[in-house]
Amino acid sequence: MTEVVAALIWRGDRFMICRRPAHKARGLLWEFVGGKVEPGETKEQALVRECREELDVAVTAGEVFVEVVHEYPDLTVHLTLMNASIVSGEPKLLEHADLRWITAAEIPNYDFCPADQEILERLRRSGR
Repeated sequence: MTEVVAALIWRGDRFMICRRPAHKARGLLWEFVGGKVEPGETKEQALVRECREELDVAVTAGEVFVEVVHEYPDLTVHLTLMNASIVSGEPKLLEHADLRWITAAEIPNYDFCPADQEILERLRRSGR
């Protein structure tokens, strides 16, 4: 099982989503910024590193929003979505094809990675 972290970053009533590059697995699907936890890293450290590498922003990791296990044909992921706040920098597209700030009501307008479906349903139900 692959340990993966992702950031739930809010601006008012909108949260950040990123579009995967076309050449990667699940290319052009939308997701939350994040990635694999490297050996020796805590989940919080991995989240901070991934946000710096992918968006050139510094974040602080907050509490866990939800944890999900999802089986893809090529791997099984244990995804921990954590609340996070940008403390410096403005997001740049260093890794992703696009970036959007959306409301929970706009979720149906985007095709997300399958592992995110449970998370998205929880966001829709919460209305935030």
